[in-house]
Amino acid sequence: MSDAAALHAGAEPQESPLTPESWGKLGMWLFLAGDAMSFGCLIVGYGILRHASKSWPVPAAVLGINLTAFMTFVLIVSSVTMVLSLSGIQHGDRARFKKFMGLTILGGLFFLGCQAYEWTHLIRDILPKHNLAFSKDLFATTFFVLTGFHGMHVTGGVIYNICVLTAVTRGRYQAKHVEIAGLYWHFVDLVWILIFTFVYLL
Repeated sequence: MSDAAALHAGAEPQESPLTPESWGKLGMWLFLAGDAMSFGCLIVGYGILRHASKSWPVPAAVLGINLTAFMTFVLIVSSVTMVLSLSGIQHGDRARFKKFMGLTILGGLFFLGCQAYEWTHLIRDILPKHNLAFSKDLFATTFFVLTGFHGMHVTGGVIYNICVLTAVTRGRYQAKHVEIAGLYWHFVDLVWILIFTFVYLL
């Protein structure tokens, strides 16, 4: 019996096991799975090159970790504000959603601003001091490729979150859309923790 016939007969139609919400989550999980492979290959490649090199500098001596540690903290906090923004919209509190989604966006922008400052400082002052250059040194090359690839994802996440905030404000998006955006943002944060650990600390 079709859903229409069941409804006409007074019975409740059976729900499809795959709802639009679950399709959206499935699509995001598939995307993140592929993206995780991309990051995994870059991190493994970094590890192989570092292990094979006999002149690889100590990352902490070149990069420093104070600013980057603070950037990491801000990005982790932005994951918390993303959770709070989802909780707000799930409870019908749009003001709370807007506040915490706005803080999430600001956290991402702050991270990108600090990364731009770090890159400028490294290229202009630090790398020449250690006789390193992006064009000829594997350490500098892998650093900028890894952090740059992640920075592109943070930029995409900030734009994504701005679009979600705008759509919810206009009444076009619901909690399920915020949850899907949250999956992407948490993934970006998790990947940065791995990069920070492998590139800056080890």
